[in-house]
Amino acid sequence: MITYQDIQQAYQRIKSEINHTPVMTSRMLNKDLGAEVYFKCENYQRVGAFKFRGAFNAISQLSHEQKKLGVVTHSSGNHAQAVALAASILHIPATIVMPENSPKVKINATQNTYGARVVLCKNTVQSRQETCQRIMENEGQTLIHPYDNDEIIAGAGTAAYELLLEVNDLDIIITPVGGGGLLSGTSIAAKGFNQNCEIYAGEPLNADDAYRSLISGKIQTNKNPITIADGLRTNLCPRTFQIIQNNVNAIVRVSEKEIISAMRFLWERMKLVVEPSSAVPLAALKTGEIEIKDKKIGVILSGGNVDLNAFFEYLSSYIAEK
Repeated sequence: MITYQDIQQAYQRIKSEINHTPVMTSRMLNKDLGAEVYFKCENYQRVGAFKFRGAFNAISQLSHEQKKLGVVTHSSGNHAQAVALAASILHIPATIVMPENSPKVKINATQNTYGARVVLCKNTVQSRQETCQRIMENEGQTLIHPYDNDEIIAGAGTAAYELLLEVNDLDIIITPVGGGGLLSGTSIAAKGFNQNCEIYAGEPLNADDAYRSLISGKIQTNKNPITIADGLRTNLCPRTFQIIQNNVNAIVRVSEKEIISAMRFLWERMKLVVEPSSAVPLAALKTGEIEIKDKKIGVILSGGNVDLNAFFEYLSSYIAEK
């Protein structure tokens, strides 16, 4: 398991390449919630998401031989772009396995903007894994897993570490949770900085494997998660589950309506273009399930890559069903 020192070292390793993202607040929100909320805006990070932190941290530490052969990963979006950009900066070949239903904006950015080779696969976890395995066996590329990787987790934790260097007396930090890499890294950074800091996550009700896993004590999976928060449709792995069990106070589930409402607030009131997954922690705070009155709260806004076509298509379908 990675340590607080690993996150500090990761920050020193990557700080010259990452954006030092801003921290923003809303007087209106603070008044409504009766708390001070500080948003760490990773939507302003390179590739538009926190994922670049972990990707650069992991790829930069590969051996000379590994770099020569290149890297491969599977991702539906932000991690794909992050690996592609990090590999490009380091002059390393990169292959990205993406499901056929990935947002077009993310496929185009991965392939055309960042220069990686994109290999499409079926829309299943099994297909992703089998395609990656075939490429690794045939070409010798090193797998950079989206979250089941210590260096990815350490890099992800640098967002919270950077936030805490700026606002050093937070009582609570909350993130979204999908595969658990961001939540794991955040929890280690926060507990290392201040053992008394409470850690929470927001999760879509329609993709609540992390919530069920934490309650049951065993890893649960999502069979067919349908949620507007497309970045949170993945399942935990043993690595992230162990860290979450050790460090996280609770996971709060939120409905699609609550996610859309939180996203609308961030867009309209704070002028922050975030993707649906980023709005999930704010939606969780608004449920009232976490005791936040008079507390200082850090929220990690994980990214801002919105596929508007897919977003409005989902939104139209959601409204029609209602």
